[in-house]
Amino acid sequence: MEFRRRALSKPHRSLTPAGAFPAKSGSSTRVQASDALPLPIRHTNKLFSVLFMASMYYLMCRWREKIRTGAPLHTLTLSDIPAIVGFIASLVYLISFFGIAYVQSFVSSHYDEDDFLLSSDQPAPCPLSCSKKSPLAAESLFGDDEEIVSAVVAGKIPSYVLEAKLGDCRRAAGIRREAISRLTGRGMEGLPLDGFDYSSILGQCCEMPVGYVQLPVGIAGPLLLNGKEYFVPMATTEGCLVASTNRGCKAIALSDGAVCVVLKDGMTRAPVVRFATAKRAAELKFFLEDPRNFETLEIVFNRSSRFAKLQGIKCSLAGKNLYMRFSCLTGDAMGMNMVSKGVQNVLDWLQNDFPDMDVISISGNFCSDKKPAAVNWIEGRGKSVVCEAIIKEETVRKVLKTTVPALVELNTLKNLAGSAVAGALGGFNAHASNIVTAIYIATGQDPAQNVESSHCITMMEAVNDNNDLHISVTMPSIEVGTVGGGTQLASQSACLNLLGVKGANSDSPGANSRLLATIVAGSVLAGELSLMSALAAGQLVKSHMKYNRSSKDISKALPPDS
Repeated sequence: MEFRRRALSKPHRSLTPAGAFPAKSGSSTRVQASDALPLPIRHTNKLFSVLFMASMYYLMCRWREKIRTGAPLHTLTLSDIPAIVGFIASLVYLISFFGIAYVQSFVSSHYDEDDFLLSSDQPAPCPLSCSKKSPLAAESLFGDDEEIVSAVVAGKIPSYVLEAKLGDCRRAAGIRREAISRLTGRGMEGLPLDGFDYSSILGQCCEMPVGYVQLPVGIAGPLLLNGKEYFVPMATTEGCLVASTNRGCKAIALSDGAVCVVLKDGMTRAPVVRFATAKRAAELKFFLEDPRNFETLEIVFNRSSRFAKLQGIKCSLAGKNLYMRFSCLTGDAMGMNMVSKGVQNVLDWLQNDFPDMDVISISGNFCSDKKPAAVNWIEGRGKSVVCEAIIKEETVRKVLKTTVPALVELNTLKNLAGSAVAGALGGFNAHASNIVTAIYIATGQDPAQNVESSHCITMMEAVNDNNDLHISVTMPSIEVGTVGGGTQLASQSACLNLLGVKGANSDSPGANSRLLATIVAGSVLAGELSLMSALAAGQLVKSHMKYNRSSKDISKALPPDS
C-alpha cells in the first residue's frame, strides 16, 4: 500500500522515442481502501496490535486486583474506560482486517475456478497480487525505466518480478522487451507492444510478455448445423483454408445442413502411484473399480468444485505401478485444473486406507493430454462428437466440381487405406487439425490440444440410389471450454460471442462448451468435404497457387523508411 501512494506521487521517467518502448503506461493504478489510512498499513497494524495487547494486559490486572480486594467487578474508574474503549476498537480492527483477509483467501483458494465459471467477464487480478507468489515482489521498485532496464540486464532484478514490483503490466512488458533487446543485440521492431491489455493475461495466460503476435481471423459460413446458422472464426496464416472451409459450408447449407450429436462429455486425469508389490497395487485397482465404492469416491472427488461430477475410474497396471484414469464433467470449462483438484482430493483420502501408496505424479500420461494416444481414440476425452450431412448430387457437381463416386473412392484409398498404411493413430482424415487449430486459436483454446482434438475418422458413402453423398466425421476427443484461460481475452471472447457460446451457461452448465464442440466438428466436416473435392477434381495445386502465393511486390507496400 505504501508503494502505491509513493508511486503516485513520484512519476517515472521513460525512454525516449528512440528507445524500444514509449513513455506512457497503458494501465492506471487502482485505488485501494487502505490508501485512505493516515499511516501506512503496516504501521497501522502494529499500532492496533500494541493497543490490543496493552489494553488487555491492563484490564486483566484490574480484574485480578478487584477480585483480591473484593471490589465489585462492574465498577469502573476513569482509567478503565479508555482501556475498554481501546480494547474494543483494536479487537474490531484486528478481526476485520485479518479475519476478512483469512476468510477471503480461504474461499478464493477453494472456489476460484467456480467464480470464473459463473462469471467470465470479471476483470483480471491486480498486478500487485503476484507479490504473494514471490518473495522478491514484496519490495517496491523505484527509479526510471532506464535504471530498471540496466538492473535487469545486469541480473540484479529478475525479469519475472517486474509486474509485481512495478504494479504496471504494460510498463513491465516494455522494460523487459528493451532488456531482452540489449542482451541479445537484436531488435523486436516488428513485434507490436502497444494496443494490448497485459493485465488480462497476468497469472493465467502468459508469463514475462514482451509483445503480442498478430494473426488474421477469417470467417467461414454460414455453417448450417442442427437447424441453426453459425459464422465460424478461424485464425490462420494458411491461404485457402478459410476459403475452402467456406465452400464446404456452402455445400452443406445447400443440402439442408448438417446434424451433430455429442456422444460423451468428460475430461480425464490419470495419476500414477507405486506400491511395494504388484499384489498391493492390484488391491487398490479392485477397490477403485468396485461399483460399491463409487458413491464414496464421487463425494470426495466432487468437493473440488460445484461443477465437478465424477463419471468413472478406469485403472491399468504396469507391474507394481497403478495408473488411475479419472473422468468427470467440468461444466463449461475445459476442466484440466478442475479434474486435477478432484483427483488430488481422492489421492489424499486414499492415503488413509493405503498408507503404503507412493504418489509418483498427478499425471501419469494415461490421461492422455497433448499426445496422440489410443486411449483417447477409443475411450474419448473432452467431448466425443459425431457430425453428418447428406450432400446432394447436384451440389457435389456444381459447387464441389466433382462426383459422388470419385469422392467415395478417394476417401477409401486416402483417408482409410492410406492412413492404415501409414500406421496412423486417429488420423483417418484429410486435414481435421487445420480447422481445429484455427478455431482453437481464434476462440482462446489451448492450441497444443489440437493433437488429440484432431483425432477424426472421415467416412463417405453413396446413398439415395448412389446419387447423393453421405459424409460424416467422428471425433472422440474435442477438448474445448468457453470460460477460463485464453477465452477471457478480449479478441477471443469476441469470437466466442460471435458463435453465441461466450462464458458459462447459467441454465445448463456445460451447454456452451458442448455447442462449441459441435461447431468445431461441423467445421471439420465442411473442411473435409471441400479439400477432398479439390483433390478428387485435381484442383489442390491450382487453388494454392491462386490463394496461397502472393505476386505483390512487398517492398512497394512498405513505408520508405522500413
